[in-house]
Amino acid sequence: MARIAPHRLSEMQRQKDEAFSLAAQGDTLGPVRGWLAVWAGEVEIERRPDLAARRRAAERTAQTLDKDAPAWRKAADELLAVVNEAREAAG
Repeated sequence: MARIAPHRLSEMQRQKDEAFSLAAQGDTLGPVRGWLAVWAGEVEIERRPDLAARRRAAERTAQTLDKDAPAWRKAADELLAVVNEAREAAG
C-alpha cells in the first residue's frame, strides 16, 4: 500500500489497530482475519487500474443519485462486484 496508495496508509493503520484491539478483547483472531481480507482486497483494487476506475465510477453514481433510483442500485451492485472480484483475486 505504501507504493500504490500511500494516502491510505493512515486509514489502514487505524483499522489494523482497531482489529488487533478487538482481537485482544475478544480473545479471537476473527477481527484480524477480517482486516486482512478487507485490506488484501483494497490493495488489489488500488493496484489494478480497471478495478479502481470501476469503483470510482460506481461511487460517483451512488453519491449523486437518490437511493430509490434504479441506477443507484446498479451502482451499489457494481461496488459489491468490484470488492468481491478484488478479494477473490487477492486470495
